[in-house]
Formats: sequence, C-alpha cells, structure tokens
Amino acid sequence: MTMIKPGGLCLIVATLLLGACAQEQAELPEPASRPVKLFTVGGGSNDAVRTFPGRVDATQRAELAFRVGGQLRELLIKEGDLVKKGQVLARLDPTDYAIVVEDRRAAYDNARRNFERGKDLIEDGNISRLDFDRMEAEFRSASAALNAAEQDLEYTVLTAPFSGRIARRNVENFEEVVPRQTVIWLQNIDELDVIINLPESVVRSVRDEPGPDVDLRRGETADSIRATVRFDGRDDREFPLRPKEIATKADEQTQTFRATFTMDAPTDFHVLPGMTATVELDLTGVVTRESVRWVPARAVQADSSMSPRVWVLDPDTMTVSAQPVEIGRMSGRSVEIRAGLEGGEDIVAVGAPYLAEGMKVSRMPKTEQAQPRADEAL
Repeated sequence: MTMIKPGGLCLIVATLLLGACAQEQAELPEPASRPVKLFTVGGGSNDAVRTFPGRVDATQRAELAFRVGGQLRELLIKEGDLVKKGQVLARLDPTDYAIVVEDRRAAYDNARRNFERGKDLIEDGNISRLDFDRMEAEFRSASAALNAAEQDLEYTVLTAPFSGRIARRNVENFEEVVPRQTVIWLQNIDELDVIINLPESVVRSVRDEPGPDVDLRRGETADSIRATVRFDGRDDREFPLRPKEIATKADEQTQTFRATFTMDAPTDFHVLPGMTATVELDLTGVVTRESVRWVPARAVQADSSMSPRVWVLDPDTMTVSAQPVEIGRMSGRSVEIRAGLEGGEDIVAVGAPYLAEGMKVSRMPKTEQAQPRADEAL
C-alpha cells in the first residue's frame, strides 16, 4: 500500500481548493439587467411642437481689416462703442504710401507730357507709329500705377461699412498689422438672428410640396410656422421669430440642419450675440398629417422568420418585448417605420441583438457600449 507523505497530502488539498475557487469564479450569475441605449420614436401627438436650444447672433456682422499693412497710428474706438456708417475707426501711418503716390505721380506727369508731344509728332510724321504706341502704353501704365498708389493711400483709413456696435478689437495702437488681418468685429444688433439645429426627423416630417404659402425659407410663413424664443432670466416673456433660412445639407458631425430665424432686438434689456436661448417651433401647418417615423437602423432586428421587429421598453417594469414592424426607406443610418409603432415609444437602439422576451434592462450611460453575454457568440 502506497503511503502519502504529509507534504503531498497538503499539496493535493490545496489543488482541490484552488480548483473549486476557479469553478466558482467561472460560474458567475447573470446580471440583474442588461444595459441598453434607448431611442424615443417620433411622430407622437406633440411631435409638431418642439423645443430646441438656440444661439443668438447678429443679423449683420463684419470682420474689418485693412487692405494694406503698416503701423497702426490711430485707434479711435473701444469695444462696445456705437458707430455710424462711414465713421473712421482706425488709421495706419500713411507716410510710406504718400511717398509712393508722389513717385507715381511724377512718373505719370512725365508719361503724360511725352504722350501729348507724341500726338503732335505723329501727325507731322516725325516719329514712327511704333514709338507713338510705346508712348501711349507708358502713359496708360503710369496712370494705372498712380491710381493704385492713391487707392492704397485711401486704404490706410478704416471706416464702418454700416452702423452698429464694436463687438471686439484685436489690436492696440502702434502695432504692426498685415493686410487682411482682422482688427475689428462690427455688429448691427438692431436685429438678431436665432440659430437652431433641426434633427433629420423634423426635416423629414415637413411636406415635400407644402404649397406656395408654406416655405421654411421665406418670411411670409409666419402664419404657417409659429416660432417663439425665450431667454434665461426672462422666462416669463416670449418673443416672436421670423423664419429666415434653413440649410439643405446636414452637418457632417451632428447630422442636423441649421435653421435661422430673425427678431427685433428687445428694447428693455440686452440680448447680445453669443447668448443662448430656447426656441419653441410649431410645425403644425407644414408637417404631414401621417407623421413618418424614423428610427436607427440598428434598432431593427430580424426574428426567427426573418421578419423585422424592434424591442419596446415597458417603463414600469423596465422589461422589453418584441414588436413586429413594417419598414420602408433607408436614409443614412436611419430606417422608416411604416407600421407597428404609434410614436413616443422607447425602443432599444444599442444592444438589441442580445435581448430576449421579457428581459429586464437598464438605461446605458452615455460612455458605455452594449456588450454581449459570455455565452453568446460575437
């Protein structure tokens, strides 16, 4: 009979304990709920009235710069100053440009006299036609050079192209500036633009041919599109907006469409470019009666019979159930839902392939991604 030494017995016991611990670690229980990312289906009864964050900008604005370079001699404005159209804002040292004008004027006077004498000489046949043409070309070239020098001298003075307020300046007096360097921002804030970003779902819901009196890009749509704005600290007041323009190309990063509205600046408190606002947009007059619903394409899965379905969340129990749907067009990363959803439901947009009927789920933090279970194939 083989005898086991005490040291060997301890080794066997330790090995068995380690194996048991490893087995316990491998057989972890299923999580109580699966984290998923949800998407709220549009097209509900309140879908035509939407609220968007907005940004205020000046309707008329300009970045002012000298067309020539030089040392800034006079800076006649400060940030926040009100200026009138044509008012002088800044001047460069004109000395170098004045010298060039005098030099060009001397060359011009000499070329002009030669050209006038050439007219008499050519009539008498004392010079050739070739010499006279050369005199004429030199005169025209000198005239153009003088005009350019005088224009450069005028460019040393910077004036306001319209009445407005100095929003910002980038230079100090006696600095050297280069041509086309922005030195002053000028804004007319009698009228203000309010800019919002419209999601694809809103733009798609607008009728393709709403009629001649309904066009998002025309000012006479006030009766069809009602837009109002509120500002922080003035939530008790709303101001009407006038539609101005809407982009027809989506932003590559956000996939939203820029829409711009205008308003008269309030007279009893300051609203300045760069401030934020809340815009309420009523599209009742332009959306289709039967709202088209678009959902992320990855939210639509196929069941065992290869029929499309989505997972709908029950917010009371935080469980999901399969809902058959009828799909239509594809547009980018979205798919049209023609039937099966009423609008307003929360459906699973990320994590749908790993769900089962009645499974409990939790809302995924924005920094997480849905992960498959250990027993599911990737």
